[in-house]
Amino acid sequence: MSEITSKTLAIEVCKALADKRGKDIIALYVREKTDLCDYFIIASGSNAPQIRAMGERVEELVEKNLGVVPTRTEGVRDGRWAVVDYGDVIVHIFNDETRLFYHLERLWTDGGNLERFDEASGELKSATNEQ
Repeated sequence: MSEITSKTLAIEVCKALADKRGKDIIALYVREKTDLCDYFIIASGSNAPQIRAMGERVEELVEKNLGVVPTRTEGVRDGRWAVVDYGDVIVHIFNDETRLFYHLERLWTDGGNLERFDEASGELKSATNEQ
């Protein structure tokens, strides 16, 4: 089996988030800004049960479709801010209030690294002029 790229993993994560009606799904390509990972995936859920369902769906579909399991997860049960860490791809799932407070997009967006998930095509599309 060929090696799975971080972009392939990021797209699969976005599909799983969309499957549970995640809102405002974005991917930040941060490889050139940090050694931490290649992508931050950020999405919002309306309430704690939805955030839990989104985190669980990400884990389920990524393992089923790519055979990859997260190195760790945090906050999935809490439902305010869940993190699913795949090493090269780190997934942040927020409730609306927490996402506005931390506004990770503002901290990490620089130049052409912001992409939005397009459900129709199942791809990441550049959103460089958005903030």
